[in-house]
Amino acid sequence: MSTPTEIAQRRATVRRLAQGGASCRAIAAQLGVSKDTVRRDLEALDAPPVSLAERLAQRAAQTETAMSQLSAAVQAVDGARPAYTVPDAATAARWCAELRATAARLVAHADAFAEYYPSATECANGAPGRLT
Repeated sequence: MSTPTEIAQRRATVRRLAQGGASCRAIAAQLGVSKDTVRRDLEALDAPPVSLAERLAQRAAQTETAMSQLSAAVQAVDGARPAYTVPDAATAARWCAELRATAARLVAHADAFAEYYPSATECANGAPGRLT
């Protein structure tokens, strides 16, 4: 994944090459990126800058969507009741490992959230703080 500095440098190069008359395909070949990346870079250069408030609102909306998807996924697993399904041993081991790994990642996210927002979060026992 590119850093913001690398993206800014690439976009500056894309702008310079495009202003010089190079095609998206030629720019992409020169920079070793796809022509779609060049098109997105050119569109981003033409777009008005996005304020911090707008970026924060977009991030909150993306997180809200992800949280809704997470809830739907958990409901689907609840409905599937994997512990009461009779898979082969390899599948059972994989499911168990996936459930435990996912649960550990979710606990880490919940703990990080509780650290940032201690007054807005409570553990299962009703006390604020870590969820483990």
